[in-house]
Amino acid sequence: MKKIVLMALGMIFMSTANAQDKVEANIAVDVVSKYVWRGAECASGSVQPTLGVSYKGLSLTAWGNYGIVNSDDTQELDLTLAYSTGNFNIGITDYWFSGGDNRYFLYAAHETSHIFEANIGYDFGPVSLNWFTNFAGNDGLNKSGKRAYSSYFEVAAPFTLGGIDWNAAVGVVPYATAYYPDATGFAVTNVSLKGTYAIKITDSFSLPLFAAVTANPSSQKCFFHAGFTLKIK
Repeated sequence: MKKIVLMALGMIFMSTANAQDKVEANIAVDVVSKYVWRGAECASGSVQPTLGVSYKGLSLTAWGNYGIVNSDDTQELDLTLAYSTGNFNIGITDYWFSGGDNRYFLYAAHETSHIFEANIGYDFGPVSLNWFTNFAGNDGLNKSGKRAYSSYFEVAAPFTLGGIDWNAAVGVVPYATAYYPDATGFAVTNVSLKGTYAIKITDSFSLPLFAAVTANPSSQKCFFHAGFTLKIK
């Protein structure tokens, strides 16, 4: 299995010869009133740092969430290896959550706090489609008590209206899994509309503000949340 993964990564690297010719890096911090993910409330007010590098279509990104209102909120650290070419993208994410056994380097199948997810997607322009599936780690169980290979599918449509950049999205969980506790079968878990507007501070610095309404028909919950982004590049 390891040999297959290494061969696949090698093929991906070689196929990017015509992509960007230099390493690019970015640092950003989001400050949010509430951390909402795929229609579920994960934490209250939080700070969410991002650190990433990319080269010839390949990118490696670290993302985290740390509560600034409720110290009991779960902390999160995600590492994502991704590849994109044209409008096509694939990736693997290692999610780690505090709580339970907090040892970061513990990967034992029934003890780890890590969850490994693969994703594949395509951006058609007016809409983008993305599929996500957990394939290892602390995944949820199905109705038979076996690994569910928990999955999530999302359709998103970006557009501009009134000088504001918008993104409308609908996400579904296709089958039952304890990983998404509100989904006991096929379930619509995320119907959201997000607006973003960048306030120009200087010629070289702007402050993007965003607000979103997120409804989860499966859990009968709705959230209104907002925040801003500090970004170096």
